[in-house]
Amino acid sequence: MKNLILLSAVAALAITSPALARTKHHALKKAAAPAAPAELKWMDGPPGLPAGAQFAVIKGDPGKKGAFTIGIKIPANYSVPAHWHPTDEHVTVVSGKVAYGMSDRLNRTAAQGLNTGESVTMKAKEHHWVLSADGAQVEVSAMGPFKITYVNPADDPRPKPAK
Repeated sequence: MKNLILLSAVAALAITSPALARTKHHALKKAAAPAAPAELKWMDGPPGLPAGAQFAVIKGDPGKKGAFTIGIKIPANYSVPAHWHPTDEHVTVVSGKVAYGMSDRLNRTAAQGLNTGESVTMKAKEHHWVLSADGAQVEVSAMGPFKITYVNPADDPRPKPAK
């Protein structure tokens, strides 16, 4: 009888725990505020993102094989069109609010919000997009080298090769 009560309690906790909530596409959870180094070197780019964002390397090297974490300052009224990465991407909101979605095209009416301290994992090769109306700062952790492929090649902000 005690085992049945304990099993019921564990099952109820697993069903109701927000940290265990999952949808078909991603996991959303409250995260502890990331601890960033006191002095980060913020720079424009990276070139795979639309102009206006700034980033800083927190740990690792996004250009090399292995784990890395970068900070991204997202300006107000900023969006990154539908894209995907070859590895999982873990995004934590450090400050502000962002919205995101899982589809082949940015769709503001279908956007899901993330507030300060919340995080989401975008699975490898999953089409997703992100935007922020008021601006935000996020931390992105993934395995390098960092690569971004836009669903619609016309959305890619990188210079096109000369023909």
